[in-house]
Amino acid sequence: MPELTLLHWIYLSVVLWVIGSMIFRRDVVVPCIVGIFLIGWVYQEFKLVGAAQTVFRALETSGTELFDIMLVIALMVAMLKALQSIGSDVLMVAPAKRFMTKPTVAFITLATVMYIAATFFWPTPAVALVGTILIPVAISAGLAPLAAAMALNLAGHGMALSGDVVLQGAPAITARAADVDVALLVTKGWMFATITGIVALTVAYFMLRKRNELVANAEQIKKNELLKSNTEVKKTAVSKFFAAAVPAVFFFIIIVMIRSNLNPDLPDIKGGGATSLLGGTAVFFLLASSLAGHGLSALEKVVGFLREGFLFSIKIFAAVIPIAGFFFLGAPSLAPVILGEGAPGFMFDLGTALAHVLPLGTVPLAFGIVLIGIMTGLDGSGFSGLPLVGSLANALGGPAGVDVATLAALGQVAAIWTGGGTLTAWAFGVVADAGIAGVSPIDLVRRNFACVAIGLFITTLVAIMIL
Repeated sequence: MPELTLLHWIYLSVVLWVIGSMIFRRDVVVPCIVGIFLIGWVYQEFKLVGAAQTVFRALETSGTELFDIMLVIALMVAMLKALQSIGSDVLMVAPAKRFMTKPTVAFITLATVMYIAATFFWPTPAVALVGTILIPVAISAGLAPLAAAMALNLAGHGMALSGDVVLQGAPAITARAADVDVALLVTKGWMFATITGIVALTVAYFMLRKRNELVANAEQIKKNELLKSNTEVKKTAVSKFFAAAVPAVFFFIIIVMIRSNLNPDLPDIKGGGATSLLGGTAVFFLLASSLAGHGLSALEKVVGFLREGFLFSIKIFAAVIPIAGFFFLGAPSLAPVILGEGAPGFMFDLGTALAHVLPLGTVPLAFGIVLIGIMTGLDGSGFSGLPLVGSLANALGGPAGVDVATLAALGQVAAIWTGGGTLTAWAFGVVADAGIAGVSPIDLVRRNFACVAIGLFITTLVAIMIL
């Protein structure tokens, strides 16, 4: 059992402070920065200069570790902005309109299209695309606005974001904290996210139908703002071409990635390689669509699209970087980078010590990591808790003899379903989905609760069988 020092107890105290702040719906950036400062101060023999340097190195290390994720998200959003400027975004989802003839079909179509769009573009930009275009069609087909919001929210900010199988932002953060291969996190995270999503959407549909809340009434149709503002977009040859080319190329990339993982004779495209391929393709379409749609003015337009993409990305990760910086102190591979050679991984040591004291079995570990994931998601981010669940999975899973990747993926799914989000009314995802559908975020969360709880419970049982 590792020897626990004053630094370990400081680290544990700050972790409890962070969790307590999340429970009381307070931001956790300040506790994390204070924690980094205190640990640096004590580790550097109570020197303020060393403490200040530790804070900077923690943020620098965190930013370096997460930059590739921030970059690919920024480039994908920039590409989407370019497509929106020529009307291709509307045309990409237009084929789904012809299927929306009844409330049930509209619910399934909204969830399916949102899942696909959110998988490639992330849910926040995707909800503006799918919601604005398809919700008016869904409501016209008789689907209630609350049901439409649930379909968007559960499929996008729940199932797609918690799996994050294409951009791999969430698995990358969790994997780095858990010190496991990203590919394992992607596979198991996608499986758990899909199980939770299918169960939650199924429960939501039957619950809405039982309560007579699936079908919109005349007053809801009349009051919905999107129906009033829905306008036809001018179709051009350029917009039609890119509306077909973009999804076709990204679909081809997915096929190539799948084949490369199954066929050992092909180059292995996963993790950083997959991120690079997606980011490079996004840049190509950003330039091509801008030049084709705007001519010489594309020289200025592209800069604007990139600026919007990077602003969107940094808004997400501005809070994640200091939080990750603190929790990276718990990882044996990253703590020495921040504090210096010989520094221990505090979370790993604490978990190892706990494993020697408590009989940590598969069942309490599985439900425990889900509970911790839910608590970390209460801040309304979802991503801020990934370093914690990853570190805990590594610290507790290894000594207990269970699969660390499975445990980390389970915590990741619980954290993002909660804060990404579907269960926190103050989460940007809930606010965006509810706002685009014209319903209350509190009502959306209230309806989501039972659906997501059942989904996470079943997923946890599946994880227990795998661990």
